[in-house]
Amino acid sequence: MESSTLRPRLEDGLLPLSDKGRAFINIENVVASATLKQQIDLNAIVRVFPGVEYRPEQFPGLVYRLKKPKTATLIFSSGKMVCTGAKSERQARKAVLKVVDELKRDGIVILGKPEITIQNIVASAGLGGYIDLEKATYGLKKTMYEPEQFPGLIYRMDEPKVVILLFASGKLVCTGAKREIQVGIAVNKLQQILESKNLITYEGTEKPRLPPLPAKELEKEQAKVDQAKAKQEKEKTEKKDEAED
Repeated sequence: MESSTLRPRLEDGLLPLSDKGRAFINIENVVASATLKQQIDLNAIVRVFPGVEYRPEQFPGLVYRLKKPKTATLIFSSGKMVCTGAKSERQARKAVLKVVDELKRDGIVILGKPEITIQNIVASAGLGGYIDLEKATYGLKKTMYEPEQFPGLIYRMDEPKVVILLFASGKLVCTGAKREIQVGIAVNKLQQILESKNLITYEGTEKPRLPPLPAKELEKEQAKVDQAKAKQEKEKTEKKDEAED
């Protein structure tokens, strides 16, 4: 499967999250939604772009594929769009904008700019050690482990709010993140928890390490978390006041 390891990029400030090829994080798929706030004539798109996929009797959306970045974008007559296959937030946004630009260039009337939202980031990762899944079932909160049905343990992390599949080999799959930095935070946090509870063992004297996440990105993420918590507290207080009145 094609994937892109989190690597240094000037546009988003991320550092590589791998160490000697043993501990790593790869972004596998970024799903973004967008809205144009207008109706779109899908049949007009088919006439102009015969290479698109549109079978309304089977599915209401039109599939518009790009070779670079390699993505597939679903376009609906309501003006809603869903882009899959991107390997970064930036690439997902770039793909949506490119689709819109190509449509406009060939005569499809689009009045405004798309409002783009990252809905989900799927990443694979490895910690370079062996995880005791049986003990992890009790050592971690909010887990599900049924080895006779599936070899991985499902762990639901509260902050950041992601779901991580853990395998005995030390490999992970992380889903649910809205920003790439959240993936890095979640995997680093999980590694620390596993080590503190002696749920992971490493071969050799050197432990594979995920390098520290960039301070600037961490500060931005923490600010967003603090804002969200403050908003929740404010809403709780307002509801409580209304109930008392």
